[in-house]
Amino acid sequence: MNKGKFILYTSIAIGTILVIMSVLFNFNLISIPYLKPMDLVVVGISLYFGPYGIYYNRMSKRISSIEERLPDFLRDVAEAGRFGMTLSESIIVASSGRYGPLTKEIKKMAAQIEWGVPVNEALESFKERVKTPLVERMITIIIKANEAGGNVADVLNMVSHAALEAQNVEKERVIEMQTYVFVMFIAFGVFLATILILAASFFPEMYKAGSALSGVSSVGGTPVSVQYKLIPEVEFLFVVATLINGVGDGILAGVLSKGKYEAGFFLAFVLLLAGYIFLRMMGIV
Repeated sequence: MNKGKFILYTSIAIGTILVIMSVLFNFNLISIPYLKPMDLVVVGISLYFGPYGIYYNRMSKRISSIEERLPDFLRDVAEAGRFGMTLSESIIVASSGRYGPLTKEIKKMAAQIEWGVPVNEALESFKERVKTPLVERMITIIIKANEAGGNVADVLNMVSHAALEAQNVEKERVIEMQTYVFVMFIAFGVFLATILILAASFFPEMYKAGSALSGVSSVGGTPVSVQYKLIPEVEFLFVVATLINGVGDGILAGVLSKGKYEAGFFLAFVLLLAGYIFLRMMGIV
């Protein structure tokens, strides 16, 4: 089991325990000072998304920083190959450059080649250590080209341009999607503001009107009924809707910006907690 799955399964298990505790708390089978059953539910649900979302974001940043420098390395290897060097010699020469997070792994690959490891094996080992989608695709192409013979420098140059082009396309897509993500956050804020207005002005007046008219069945022959006793149920629905919106908007934002729902786990975690804390401070929960 890799680290990501371990974090996900562990957080889900702990979150489920908290949700079960909230049920017991609601039926007065357990008691926790200063907390409410809904607090445990929200913390439990947030654990479903938060820890893995943080891990996934960190891994995504690592992958992005690695893949961003890959075209530079491939270009330098291609340039060295144009001077008549073999692929092994080109990698050793290029390893003296600076490639951010890739530098350490490139130097390790160059050291293996200097120790006599075949270049294809060193490339395969490099691919397994770094293990990002772009690195795996590009290194596989280079290995196949080297096995086939011919001018590997031309292949390296082409692969470098292809990697750079793929990164530029992805950056353009992210920039275009940022507008939609921003609109989603604004919509979530408007939703919370609407709840605030209802809770601060409409519900109190509704409660006063209902209390004043309690016991009065009609006024001037017109039936009168103000269901002010349903206000707690309506507020509970607001809480549930806030949690659903927070999780849904966060995950959808991840899909729009990165193309993967896992990328939205951290945003879902943030919106879920932010929305609930807001309601808790307003006294709606």
